[in-house]
Amino acid sequence: MIHLNFDKMGGLVPAIVQDYETGDVLMLAFMDLDAWEATLNTGKATYYSRTRQALWVKGKTSGNIQIVKEIRVDCDDDAVLLKIEQVGEAACHTGYRSCFFKKVEEGSVKVVGKPKFDPEEVYRK
Repeated sequence: MIHLNFDKMGGLVPAIVQDYETGDVLMLAFMDLDAWEATLNTGKATYYSRTRQALWVKGKTSGNIQIVKEIRVDCDDDAVLLKIEQVGEAACHTGYRSCFFKKVEEGSVKVVGKPKFDPEEVYRK
């Protein structure tokens, strides 16, 4: 088993998520040990939701799953880079392809791109 250092951030490591083919950065999430092991065992990106304080399999609700193609670990063993195949058009829960759809430009924030889905429809409870 690959050992990561979960001690520095109270049991979590940041996970940068990048499209395997385009190199686009899609999101930043966090993993605890259980999420890390689930990702390694299933090949599907699994994270720890700090909001819900629970494991979160990306795309379980929306269908926009992430198939892990490659994993890189940083020099301190306390951050990971997941290169993934994004199944579905959007990685962001707000409906955008990437969570980084806001651009700082001339002292203000500008939304770039258009949502791929309506989160109200996808995440109805």
